[in-house]
Amino acid sequence: MMQDADKNTESLFEAPPIAEQERMCEAVLFASADPVSVRDLEARMPVGCDVVQALEHLRKRYEGRGVRVVRVNDSWVIRTAPDLGFLMQKETVETRKLSRAAIETLAIIAYHQPATRAEIEEIRGVSVSRGTIDQLMGLEWIRFGRRKMTPGRPVTFVVTPEFLDHFGLESARDLPGLKELRAAGLLENRPAPGALAFGEDDETAAEQPELFEE
Repeated sequence: MMQDADKNTESLFEAPPIAEQERMCEAVLFASADPVSVRDLEARMPVGCDVVQALEHLRKRYEGRGVRVVRVNDSWVIRTAPDLGFLMQKETVETRKLSRAAIETLAIIAYHQPATRAEIEEIRGVSVSRGTIDQLMGLEWIRFGRRKMTPGRPVTFVVTPEFLDHFGLESARDLPGLKELRAAGLLENRPAPGALAFGEDDETAAEQPELFEE
């Protein structure tokens, strides 16, 4: 009798089949407009579930479909397939452009994070106004990073998961390189302020504000 009781106790904590775990992940992601972290999924699902494996299976199952299961840092979200984005154009109400200063500042932070205000100003060659930083923080595209272990312990800035999600990136490592930007027509072959943001002295994203349109 004791052995039967032990078996029954163990069965209470037995994780559901992986297919059922996929369905659970799918339900949560479908109902959420924002990326959901693995930790949050683990807290919602039964004990013993392998959330990461379920998400990977789910991502493969959605390959080639109208929507995709996309990873953003340590979170996951369901998004429309990139090649079908034109179908959503009617839902766009307003297109806003960042100022040139904001574009250059954002590019520098994205490609050089974590970056301090002094480093941003050194690359741009001009001071960074508080309004520019406030604008980018208001969009939730940048946030404060760790303080640098240098005199004065200056704060740093890094891009956010919202920034990565907006531009369809899994991580900052997926940012396009110079050749990709040029091939897409987002860079012009002439020098401009902020050129060092891309690690080269003859190109900059500031030439094309559309790169950072919302």
